[in-house]
Amino acid sequence: MQPGSARDAGGPRTLTLTRPDDWHLHLRDGAVLQSVVLDSARQFGRAIIMPNLKPPVVTTADAQAYRDRILAALRQAGVPDGAFQPLMTLYLTDNTPPEEIRRARQSGLVHGVKLYPAGATTHSDAGVTDLLKHCRAALDAMQDCGMPLLVHGEVTDPDVDLFDREAVFIDRVMRPLRQAYPALKVVFEHLTTADGVAYVREASGPVAATITAHHLLYNRNALFKGGLRPHWYCLPVLKRERHRLALVDAATSGDARFFLGTDSAPHSRGAKEQDCGCAGCYTARHAMALYAAAFEAADRLDRLEAFASLNGPAFYGLPPNEGVLTLERVPERIPDALPLAGDEVVPLAAGESLAWRLQAR
Repeated sequence: MQPGSARDAGGPRTLTLTRPDDWHLHLRDGAVLQSVVLDSARQFGRAIIMPNLKPPVVTTADAQAYRDRILAALRQAGVPDGAFQPLMTLYLTDNTPPEEIRRARQSGLVHGVKLYPAGATTHSDAGVTDLLKHCRAALDAMQDCGMPLLVHGEVTDPDVDLFDREAVFIDRVMRPLRQAYPALKVVFEHLTTADGVAYVREASGPVAATITAHHLLYNRNALFKGGLRPHWYCLPVLKRERHRLALVDAATSGDARFFLGTDSAPHSRGAKEQDCGCAGCYTARHAMALYAAAFEAADRLDRLEAFASLNGPAFYGLPPNEGVLTLERVPERIPDALPLAGDEVVPLAAGESLAWRLQAR
């Protein structure tokens, strides 16, 4: 579908929500961080910040230092103190010690530990090679202290078809993990398949999932419309239409296990448009307008607030934000490119029109 193809004529003129949160965000570092942080801070009260930097964020001290850099970038961008809270994560490795998990939990700054299967996505070379073989001590500590495990839910076995990697991950990793650690809080991040939706709905214990705007709006045909389109390439990759429809049904169902996570991932145009382009879609600038388009197309705008603003805090044990966000029904064209650290990033759906925008102030 096109982002602006929702029912534009007869719907509400404004939409006011409890200020939402982004439970899966890439901010990068350095000049790129400075270029993108305001796009998220304009819309969201908090965000779970991904730790896949180079080198990765593997200790509480690393997370504290990264948070300080984010706060400095926010101040430089003119964001008032406290208006946007970065919720930090650690990058799980084969050697993460349990005492680091406990230290992170006690810090009050770290809100999750990220599982990247080695080689699964951008900067995942230091990821886990065998979760239950190498990480049991860390998992024991996480279950004991209530630290959520945030999973990139794909296997990296080269014999597994790219479009089947999520379903295989459920069988090979998630089911054994849940049997061994039934009380462990797990977030299945950037869910992409009907298989994943069914698993999250039926799983016992504290299991939830984030869903991106691009997986709600597009199927894998978007990658090849008029030619190969690298700015629609992400991991996990876009799937068949039946999977998109299952994600829309889950996101708009009111089920508290599903909540917003953009997985917005900035890459320069050159890094995307090359013979081995990077995976990731940049959606931060227009995130809430994109989600509104998906919910309106399903005639479920009334359920956007729960998905965007309430379900995530409830799972993470945090209160909802106190402020509000208002969208207005004013058409807005997504720019062809945005500045990125002396270069440019091409946002998802560049050149297309959205029916919603942030209310002008």
